[in-house]
Amino acid sequence: MTDVVDSDELLRRMQRARAWARQEERTWRGRSEELRATDPEGARDAAVRTLTYETVLAVLDEILTPGKHADHP
Repeated sequence: MTDVVDSDELLRRMQRARAWARQEERTWRGRSEELRATDPEGARDAAVRTLTYETVLAVLDEILTPGKHADHP
């Protein structure tokens, strides 16, 4: 079943998703740094997750703030 939402609710949901992705990106970046010396494989996994959340953030930023990443291809 799908819910019909208005544009304000959709905007709020995307803003919450962006805030959540930003927090996850920070968490994984910290984890990658913590593991670098003791668990290189775990650090690489955390770095990949960091890049994933950076990408999600870039997409959500472009949707919510068009042109924010205009200097990037």
